[in-house]
Amino acid sequence: MLVAGESSGDRLGAALMRALRDESEREIRFSGVGGAMMRAEGLETIFPAEDIAVMGFAEVVPHIPRVLRRLRQAAAFAAQHRPDALVTIDAQVFSAMLAKRVKRRAPDTALVQYVAPTVWAWKPWRAAAAAKIYDRMLTLFPFEPPYFERAGLTADYVGHPVAERVASMPEDAGAALRVELGIAPKAPVLLVAPGSRQSEVSRLMVPFGEAVAALAGRLQGLEVIVPVAASVAGPVEEAAADWPVPVHLLRAQDLSTDEAERRKFAGFGAADVALVASGTVALEVAAMRTPMIVGYRVPKSTEFLVRRLVKVRSFTLVNLIVGRKAVPELLQERCTGPRLADALLAVLADNADQRAAFDEAFASFGDEAAPPSVRAARGVLSAIARKEQ
Repeated sequence: MLVAGESSGDRLGAALMRALRDESEREIRFSGVGGAMMRAEGLETIFPAEDIAVMGFAEVVPHIPRVLRRLRQAAAFAAQHRPDALVTIDAQVFSAMLAKRVKRRAPDTALVQYVAPTVWAWKPWRAAAAAKIYDRMLTLFPFEPPYFERAGLTADYVGHPVAERVASMPEDAGAALRVELGIAPKAPVLLVAPGSRQSEVSRLMVPFGEAVAALAGRLQGLEVIVPVAASVAGPVEEAAADWPVPVHLLRAQDLSTDEAERRKFAGFGAADVALVASGTVALEVAAMRTPMIVGYRVPKSTEFLVRRLVKVRSFTLVNLIVGRKAVPELLQERCTGPRLADALLAVLADNADQRAAFDEAFASFGDEAAPPSVRAARGVLSAIARKEQ
């Protein structure tokens, strides 16, 4: 049984499913909660992943009744079907609440959390809490396992999936996409990635659009590439229609999962500079070695909690990995069109430190013999085997 609410978790889950089939000596049946990518791999879904894909205090509160109803439904499903393993992917709060219930009602099920809670950033006590719930933790970064192992929980560093996906991209993918889109070889290209959640898009498309408008008068021949997640296609396309420069929308609709993924990464590689929301997309852009800035806004209620609880000084993964702010972050009231435009121009003019940081960050992942999805699958199978002893 696998449970993933976010699109990033859906991608992780799909790759894990493929690797589990390859690594297991037994036939595997998959059920649970996931998006289009996991369904394409054969996941039998019990309810739509969108029902639990909410983030941030202000966004969660109105949906609490629905989320709790789905939590009870998922726990009842596990209690009835007794899966060999429950793999919860990211979605830390929902995952922990579900795993606690399954631990009581299906004690023979191995409980695996894929993507560790960020105990190094805030709430370090969560490592001990996780050790009381899970049988195995699968981490994306090499510095994470010791936090959980000190609490008595087996933790496997499996690697970040971005490295696996970028490795399969042709070196000329960006240049080929520019040709396909009819972009002149020397035209400046800005990539805009406002996120894959409705809440993100609603807060970011206005300042991001204002930044595009400000740059239009300062970069002659500017063209913009926008990867469009299916979950936010409508509002993104509507907002981008008013931008005063040529806009190339990379739509995921009507494409296979792999095709949409390759096209998105080609878009990252085709850009001279990128304006992105905080999150996994920043690491994906860094993997293609495209200089960027991060802009982000959250509701005031969420900001109040974050400022008091978070122990790190950056929200961008590259910055956290290398230990310095190589990627500029314009958050909250600083996330305005004019400031974003100024920061983009500065990065476009001088990005040597950023590119060095990207190399440093990905070098820290190590040159592992097996890709992250395979190492994750082996961790899940090991947890099952240990539970069966």
